[in-house]
Amino acid sequence: MSLEEYLQKNNVWHRFLRKSETIHTADAAEAAGIPLNRVTKNLISITDDGEYILLIVPGDRKVDLDAAAAAVNTKTIRLVPFSKAEGISGYPPGGTPSIGHRTRLRTIMEKGLLQYDTVYCGGGSRDKLLELRVQDIIKLNVAIVADIVEKEKAV
Repeated sequence: MSLEEYLQKNNVWHRFLRKSETIHTADAAEAAGIPLNRVTKNLISITDDGEYILLIVPGDRKVDLDAAAAAVNTKTIRLVPFSKAEGISGYPPGGTPSIGHRTRLRTIMEKGLLQYDTVYCGGGSRDKLLELRVQDIIKLNVAIVADIVEKEKAV
């Protein structure tokens, strides 16, 4: 099932934005003219016992893997290499959406994203972004919402 078909089947409000092809979140935000804090990183990770987890964090923040592990009560979580992520999610790095993955992924969303009605994520390919309602991302993924970003350091 394509991402578009998944969205339609689940009656999800969405909007695709075309942009130049990018891989990194900062480049995608710049190409689309969207603030980096509104574009999510959708990071495929794995627990110490082999469970795949999707981590959704704002593009301007770094994930705190210890906090993510604590949110799902496991010892460690590590990021899956780009070369393996596509086989798990069904999407290329740089195009990974926040919903509709090939493999069912337990999901943790950064709590700070709740301040927005909508966010932008990978649109299934490296030349699109997808705008989704934050509440739809949580509902469709049955996502855990937790503080999973590194704390900002005082200047």
